[in-house]
Amino acid sequence: MFRLVVVVVGLCFTSAADRTEPAGGSWFVAAVYEHSVVLNPEPRTPLSRPAALRHMHDNLRVFEQQAALAAQQGAQILVFPEDGLQGFNFSRSSISGYLETIPDPQQESWNPCTEPGKYNNTEVLQSLSCMARRYNLYLVANMADLQLCPKTEPSSCPSDGRWQFNTNVVFRSDGLLVARYHKHNLYFEEAFDKPPRPEITTFDTPFAGTFGLITCFDILFQEPTLTLLEKGVRQIIFPTAWMNQLPLLDTIQFQKAFSSGANVTLLAANIRSDRLIMTGSGIYTPTSATCHHAQRGDPEEGRLLVARVPVLDPLWMEHRVLTEEEKAVAWGQSTSSAASGYCHEENCFDAPPPETASSVLPSSTTTTFISSMMYDPFTFVLLNETEGKVRVCNGTFCCRLQYRRLAPGGSKELYALGAFAGTHTVNGRYALQVCALVRCAGLEVTSCGQEVEEAESKLDFLLEGRFGTRYVYPSVLVNRLVLEQPQHLETAADGRVTMKHSKMTAGLVTACLYGRMYHLDQE
Repeated sequence: MFRLVVVVVGLCFTSAADRTEPAGGSWFVAAVYEHSVVLNPEPRTPLSRPAALRHMHDNLRVFEQQAALAAQQGAQILVFPEDGLQGFNFSRSSISGYLETIPDPQQESWNPCTEPGKYNNTEVLQSLSCMARRYNLYLVANMADLQLCPKTEPSSCPSDGRWQFNTNVVFRSDGLLVARYHKHNLYFEEAFDKPPRPEITTFDTPFAGTFGLITCFDILFQEPTLTLLEKGVRQIIFPTAWMNQLPLLDTIQFQKAFSSGANVTLLAANIRSDRLIMTGSGIYTPTSATCHHAQRGDPEEGRLLVARVPVLDPLWMEHRVLTEEEKAVAWGQSTSSAASGYCHEENCFDAPPPETASSVLPSSTTTTFISSMMYDPFTFVLLNETEGKVRVCNGTFCCRLQYRRLAPGGSKELYALGAFAGTHTVNGRYALQVCALVRCAGLEVTSCGQEVEEAESKLDFLLEGRFGTRYVYPSVLVNRLVLEQPQHLETAADGRVTMKHSKMTAGLVTACLYGRMYHLDQE
């Protein structure tokens, strides 16, 4: 028997549902590592293979230490971040020394640790495989992959006759390579190619069933993420090198929003880099979060997170006879109001029930204005009173808010409700419907939508929009980038999504319903 030590970082919450442990083995222990990567100071200059290996071994030594620590804490699966072995900003030619050809585990069985001589130039694969084997855990890492173009793909083959992929690899606890995924949605990655077709990659484990693989920017797109969800995959592995983008796409903010909105477990491992504004990793279920988000001035160092997580894979669960409580946990529900986020009547914000909210939130007579948020032209309306009801529309898409503001004495913070429906086109193209309650950066309306990290004013609120998609990702982010779990979330048959929250622990930075209109991306 191992001694379980669960690392819960104070910046995140753990729900009541997560503290009720079902009996019978329907939990597993997951670990993610936020890595302060040892960088190549001159990534545009090609290195020899021995020099590239020496660089990657500096990062592999850290991975080894963290794998040992995760194993000591009972981890069954460990996730390392995107670009964690070599870093970033390579050209297509300068990354050549870092590339290894990764065989397709769907086509052949290979254990790099026990069969090191099977392929040349696979030192990193061998190191990762032996790490998984040594510490008896499933291990997920991200690395650079070289694949020669087959003669059947002449039209999509680069001119040099080879593909270079940003690749996730998964090793079983005995070191067997069990999954390989090539990132589909690249984010200014000159060194890598987009695969000729989306890859829908999953792997099975004996302790939690099936997991799906995506990487960083993939999380915002239909392929492969939506396809995995529609196939019923409920547990997602997410190596990332994500730059924080307030006020709507801070790392832990969107990681938790995706987990809640898609009703999945998300194991997210990010890079730690102050220069690139990278931090934020976590282990998320629809009702809980164990996560880390560095603050300004914190040491630039890695962070290992370990948490006990309920199994959500429905097929795996079918092989067991479950209690009603276990079934509720597995489907992101609860048998008690406190655990599910529904507040007891005496503690509720004095608002109408969600099913009648739209009928009692009339249009506001307050003047609307346009301000840019995340490079999109949001229509905003100010919250001018200490409590009230406001409504704002962007075209035919409307957002409604009922609120009560609890501002400390002397606070003059400005808040606004914003709506946007359209196609985001900067640094990526994707269709959105968004309702967002935000603290403005200053006291001028032009500051609404700008980045803010701190706030003093607490708000009890009911935020609602009628969305043209069932993929709506909810988030509440408070002072100094701390997550809160909304008290109540509800989706009606007509597409109306309601988020209700009160009794905040700190001032509100952002409350958001982020709708992804995947079906409109090509229009």
